[in-house]
Amino acid sequence: MSTHSPTAPIAPPAPPAAPEEAAPAPGRRLTSSRSGRRLAYGLIAPAVVFMVLVHLLPTAGGVLLSFKNLNTFTFSQLFAAPWNGLENYRAILFDSANPLHSGFLGAARNTAIYTAVTVGGTLAGGLGIALLVNREFRGRRVVRTLMLAPYVVPSFVVGVLWAFMFQSDSGIINRVLVDGTGILSERPAWLLDHSLLAIIIPSVWRGMPLAMLIFLAGLQSLPRELYEAAAIDGAGPWQRFRYITVPLLRPLIAIQLLFGVIYSAYQFTIPVVMLGSNPGPDADLMMTLIVRQSFSNNLFGFGAAASTLLTLAMLVWVAVWFRAFRRDLEAAA
Repeated sequence: MSTHSPTAPIAPPAPPAAPEEAAPAPGRRLTSSRSGRRLAYGLIAPAVVFMVLVHLLPTAGGVLLSFKNLNTFTFSQLFAAPWNGLENYRAILFDSANPLHSGFLGAARNTAIYTAVTVGGTLAGGLGIALLVNREFRGRRVVRTLMLAPYVVPSFVVGVLWAFMFQSDSGIINRVLVDGTGILSERPAWLLDHSLLAIIIPSVWRGMPLAMLIFLAGLQSLPRELYEAAAIDGAGPWQRFRYITVPLLRPLIAIQLLFGVIYSAYQFTIPVVMLGSNPGPDADLMMTLIVRQSFSNNLFGFGAAASTLLTLAMLVWVAVWFRAFRRDLEAAA
């Protein structure tokens, strides 16, 4: 008996190799790169032109006018007005005999207090409300919608409403505090004796909804597993808030802190609507001082110098802010 060895299967013929695509020539790559750069430059060119025309040129013009002796008699010359050097800055910062010196320092102090209290109250109130409306309860969506109402109201209307509410005789604030609850025995003249507080309260009231909305979005994105693990380890509500919620919300706090300080430092509408263009030494802010001295007293050189100093202060604030929150922003990115 003969044995037959099994024959190995014949492998099918390999398919023909696809022709290799030729690499693009260096000239074509260079042309494509140039056309891409041209397209990018063309897209950003309108924004750059807009920024130059709307921001950089007016800023440079304001800085130049701060070195001019520009007032009622020389305003017709504008940029050709007599050169005043650093005299405007010296009068503002160091000339104690000049009434503009004390007015500038008082406005700077009031602006610092107004900005610190407004921004602090806005962030604290917005975070507190966000923590409340982040809970489950009936009508939560309606409450969230209603909480946005102050932010929808224009600043001019906010100033008018709160000016009426702060009226000494007929305002609802005194009716509640004096007539209704008896918390106060006398009717305060809020717009006269407590003018700075009178503009801080509506500013905080209007700014809290936006802070609440941003914090609420951040709270809803936090992982619940961290809170569950912390609760299992015995961490209480305050410890979970301090060691989990606040550190994870630091990027949001940083962004709101940056824009809140800048917005408050340049606040003009609410103070001027509630107190007029001359709020008095207790509530005169930098913007009301600059506008009044520039366009009511026609001291354009002083106004330009004060505006430049305020801009420099905001640039210093941005540098300090970036140094303080750089790691948080890099971690969030």
